[in-house]
Formats: sequence, C-alpha cells, structure tokens
Amino acid sequence: MARKLRKHLYEGMYILNATLSDEAVKKALGRITAAIEEKGGEIHKVHDQGRKKLQYQIEGHRQGYYFVLYFSAPSLAVSELWREYHLNEDLLRFMTLRTEEVVEEIKFEPLPQ
Repeated sequence: MARKLRKHLYEGMYILNATLSDEAVKKALGRITAAIEEKGGEIHKVHDQGRKKLQYQIEGHRQGYYFVLYFSAPSLAVSELWREYHLNEDLLRFMTLRTEEVVEEIKFEPLPQ
C-alpha cells in the first residue's frame, strides 16, 4: 500500500546575491520556485522585499535580495529542496518554516544604524 504524502504549508526566506542583474535575480528565483513545483509543491505567494543591507556580512556580501515565499509541499520534499539550495551559488541564505497561514503583506523594520 502506497503511503499518502501529506502536504504542509511553509514559509521560505531566501536571500540572493546582490551583485546579480535584475534578469539573473528573476532566473534564480525561478529556479527556486521551479524546484518546489517539481517536487509536488505549489507556490501560494511571493513577497519581493527588494535589495536590503544584511545585518552581518555573508561570504563577503553586505547586501542581498530578499524574497519570502509561501508554498505547500510534501514534507519529504523540504529536505530535498535544502540539498539543492546548498548547491545554488546565487543563494546566500535560506530558511524554511512550517506555518499555519499565508501572510498577505510583510514589512521589515529598518536596521539600527
């Protein structure tokens, strides 16, 4: 008997390399969303938070493009996605959390100077 895969709702934060061109940012984000969909996931909302200063340097970078994605996917797909994310040179940091709802608007507080 095949085990039915349960889908959960996730919130993913992605920080892309700020040195990428606008076209390269779109392409990198497209690779992330395509990977989610290839693993049986569904994108619900993409929040483009734009280019922001990082709290601390990451691999010599001081800025990054921030994206927050809400997606549903089988729970086993998340670990497979993480493996792929680690191979993505354009992705500086990522975090994936289970969530209960899709947030319609996100606001970042400015960093202290």
